[in-house]
Amino acid sequence: MSFCTACGACCACFRVDFSVHEMQDMGGSVPSGLAVEVTNTTMRMRGTDHSPPRCAALTGQLGKKIGCGIYEWRPSPCREFEEGSDACTRARQRHGLPPVDGAD
Repeated sequence: MSFCTACGACCACFRVDFSVHEMQDMGGSVPSGLAVEVTNTTMRMRGTDHSPPRCAALTGQLGKKIGCGIYEWRPSPCREFEEGSDACTRARQRHGLPPVDGAD
């Protein structure tokens, strides 16, 4: 089982910026209501620029049971984020969670 389904730390730790072309109304898959325009070419997931950040698509409680309301349609930074990576470990530490087993 993936640690991601019981974590969500990355979704409540980082700003998520991505190309405007990933939006549904531009031919992509990210639902329009969950992102805001940053520039003419860049979008940002709602909630990820708040302090503390928490993606608007995130459901559940961090470190318990968590989910992404748009998992199948999530933007590229989310699809490319790796469980156990340095960024994953930093996000988990910020939320008081231990590193994923096998991660440095």
